[in-house]
Amino acid sequence: MGSFARSKISRTAVLGIAAVLTAALAACGGQADAGSGQVVVKLVDPGNYGPLAYAKKNNSFDGPLAKLNAKVEWGGTYASFTATTDAIHSGAVNFAEGAFSPALGYLATSDDIKIVAVKDVVTDQRAGAGDGLIVPPDSPIKTVQDLRGKRVAVNKAGRGEYLLLLALEQAGIPADQVQRVHLQQDQAASAFSSGQVDAWVAIVRAFPQAVAKGARVVFRGRDLPSDDLNMFVARTDLLARNPEVVRTLIQVLSELDEREKAEPEKFQNVFADQGPAAATGLQLENNIAIGRYDNVLRLPKPDDEVRLTGVSTVFTENKVLPGNADPKKAFYDWGGAK
Repeated sequence: MGSFARSKISRTAVLGIAAVLTAALAACGGQADAGSGQVVVKLVDPGNYGPLAYAKKNNSFDGPLAKLNAKVEWGGTYASFTATTDAIHSGAVNFAEGAFSPALGYLATSDDIKIVAVKDVVTDQRAGAGDGLIVPPDSPIKTVQDLRGKRVAVNKAGRGEYLLLLALEQAGIPADQVQRVHLQQDQAASAFSSGQVDAWVAIVRAFPQAVAKGARVVFRGRDLPSDDLNMFVARTDLLARNPEVVRTLIQVLSELDEREKAEPEKFQNVFADQGPAAATGLQLENNIAIGRYDNVLRLPKPDDEVRLTGVSTVFTENKVLPGNADPKKAFYDWGGAK
């Protein structure tokens, strides 16, 4: 009886182990299938103008990505890269446009993104409004020297704060002699129009909009020796799935940049030529000039690490950020391909 019991237990154990192994193998197979499935690139809504908007309207990514078993999904609207960071961190966005300055804070605390492509700083004076410091038309502020004791709206640890600190440094003015008021672009627009701040370093779309409404420009970003390159970042899990998907995105965008330089009008009012999203008058002229003289997206080069460090140093010296991001870890290594 004892032998029979031992034999029965043994057979039962073997059957149990076999069942567990079968389930485990099935689970592994399912995970492998999921990992080898279609790659999804998650992008923010691109708005109504520019290469990304053109790509969305004309399905420019679809054909090239289909060859790699990948596709794009377009998500929500965000005012800036800083506003997008939570979505990037959660994985709701895995490929995003921004600049060195707002990415530095993220890069200093997280290792789930890499800079994968950059655009050189535009210095051509014909290149549209860009970014810059604006004041009301009747303001007594004429130069950077007049900013002492004034309240200036900037986006915290972003391009606005970087440009202001760089301008003050160039003018020999200690940063603590100017009060920086940290506001997002929509908040800053309200504070500027209501007189709660004396000046505003407006960036991205806010600057040309404010200038079109009559704001006076004290300086533009291109007037300064800025190292703050525009760039794209990708989440590391997207790069791990298939870096060629990201390379293809960059290639398509580079080609669209070239096309926009030749025919900038085709990249304006892509989805709507009327209503609040449409650019008209001075703003439309500005957008066309930006497109015509913008630089083309490219893969990073070693010199870009120096530029990233330059932006980071301005922030750390002025205690905006506690420390420098490691440039060696910030950029994706494309293996020497340029």
